[in-house]
Amino acid sequence: MRTAFIRALREAAATDDRVFLLVGDLGYSVVEPFAQEFPNRFLNIGVAEQNLAGVAAGLASSGKVVFTYSIGNFPTLRCLEHIRNDICYHQADVKIVAVGGGMAYGSLGMTHHATEDLAIMRALPGMEVIAPGDPIETTLATRAIVTRPGPCYLRLGKAGEPVVHDEPPPFTVGKALTLSRGSDVTFVSTGGMLAAAVQAAEQLGQTGFSVGVVSMPTIKPLDADCLRAVAGQCELIVTVEEHNVIGGLGSAVSEVLVGVHGSQVGLKKVGVQDRFYEEIGSQEYLRAQTGLTVEQLVDAAETGLAERRLTNGQPEKPIRKQRESATRGNA
Repeated sequence: MRTAFIRALREAAATDDRVFLLVGDLGYSVVEPFAQEFPNRFLNIGVAEQNLAGVAAGLASSGKVVFTYSIGNFPTLRCLEHIRNDICYHQADVKIVAVGGGMAYGSLGMTHHATEDLAIMRALPGMEVIAPGDPIETTLATRAIVTRPGPCYLRLGKAGEPVVHDEPPPFTVGKALTLSRGSDVTFVSTGGMLAAAVQAAEQLGQTGFSVGVVSMPTIKPLDADCLRAVAGQCELIVTVEEHNVIGGLGSAVSEVLVGVHGSQVGLKKVGVQDRFYEEIGSQEYLRAQTGLTVEQLVDAAETGLAERRLTNGQPEKPIRKQRESATRGNA
């Protein structure tokens, strides 16, 4: 995703001389092409994230479109007051970019986990929050926010995220991307969990379930119309995010669904539990600890659907046995 971001930003800077990139003494092997091509619009602020936000706000006040770039929670939590007071309060045209959302830097420990950022950023007045699902969405999102006035938070994966979309979808800030529709379960995913959600849907679909997938690259503003439509089409919505289950995508979706009159859809939030993870390991290892593997998503959907049907007085169906039986039949 970070490579797609830099490529799209270079394209934007080539046609718009207002575009600046500021980094906090990192990003090397990624940001050099921008620095070499636009040396007068690239600044290394150093390991001083408060200054990073302050300088960005100052440049924006003089008519620039400024992107700040750092890893994990450094460009957000470390300088939160400056973002709130200098950027959001003044509606400054600053785009805050964090690479390594979730537990991408898991080998460096919980200090480098970005698992509260969506909740905090979406609580700031005037801040748009975007978490693309794959490199294609990253490119489209970067192009879109260059031309949108005001603050924006762009949350990226680290590197190596698979391309999910066969071709660029129509992308609009504030709109969801529907990959498929289902009458039993719909996975609503944000950020780098999109590929896992698609694989989980495919596994469930192979056993006779009707499963949909919605990519929600924009957390704020949220596509409430899409969610209301999904709520009328399926029995269960499963939100998928590499983020605390409090305050992120799941919370945002629940805020919409609670206002849908007469809706019977269930909601299951899958994400990082509300604790610090002291385990050290790769992103894949930590996803397994937090219930975010493909198999765990399948289990969560099955369990949630069974619970929903039991609550509604429907006879409990042996969903797990049904899936295993279908799998054996296809072997």
